[in-house]
Amino acid sequence: MTAEKHAAQHEEKHADTTPSPARGRRAVRRSALVAAVAAAGLLLAACGNDDDMGDMDHGKKDAAASAGAQPGDNPAPGAFNDADVMFAQMMIPHHEQALEMSALAKDRAQDAQVVKLAEQIAKAQDPEIQKMKSWLAAWGKPESGGSMPGMDHGSGSSGDAGMDGMMTDEDMAALKAAKGKNFDTLFAQLMVKHHKGAITMAEDEQKNGKNATAKKLAGEVVQGQQAEVDEFNAILKRL
Repeated sequence: MTAEKHAAQHEEKHADTTPSPARGRRAVRRSALVAAVAAAGLLLAACGNDDDMGDMDHGKKDAAASAGAQPGDNPAPGAFNDADVMFAQMMIPHHEQALEMSALAKDRAQDAQVVKLAEQIAKAQDPEIQKMKSWLAAWGKPESGGSMPGMDHGSGSSGDAGMDGMMTDEDMAALKAAKGKNFDTLFAQLMVKHHKGAITMAEDEQKNGKNATAKKLAGEVVQGQQAEVDEFNAILKRL
C-alpha cells in the first residue's frame, strides 16, 4: 500500500468517527430540547396535581358547609338551662297575645297615643317572638312547654291565663267589643297588667337563666315594657 492510499484511508476513517463542530452543536441542541420537553411535562403534571388538590379542598369545604349549621350560626350560643327554655316557651304566647290586643287598636282606638303605643308594641314584640323561636330550635326544644311547671297552656287565652298578665277569653271579648274612649281606657288597663306580667317573667329569667342571649333580651323586655307601662298610666290619668 502506498503512502498516499494509507493517508486517504486514515482521513476517511477519521471523518466518520470524529464529529464536526456543526454536528456537535446539533447534538447539544437536541439534548437541550429533550430536557426542556421533559421539564415542561413535569411542570404540567405538578400543576395538574395542585389543581386536583384544590378541587379536593373545595369539595371538603362544600361538604362541610352542607353538613349543617356551624356553631357560629346559633342565635343563642353558649350554655342554657331550664329557666332559659321556659322563658322562651312562656314569653312567645305572651307576646303573641300582646300582638292580638294591639291589632285591635287600629279600628277601635280614639286616642293617638294609644294607637302609637299599639304600633310600637307590635313592632318590638313580633321580632322578639321570632328570636325566641329560633333559640328553641337551636336548643332542640319545642315551642310549647307542655306540662312544665308554670306552663298551663290551653287552646285559648283562658288556658294561658296561668301565666303572669295573660288575658282571659272574657278580657279579650270585652276589648273587642269596646270602641273609642272606652277602648282606649280598657286597652291601657289591660296592657298595663299584661306588661307587668311580662316584666315579672323577664326578671325571673334574669335571676335564674344561664344563657347570655336570653338574659340580655329579658333585660330589654324589663326596660322597654316598664317604659310603656309608665306611658299607659299617664294616658289613664288624662282620659
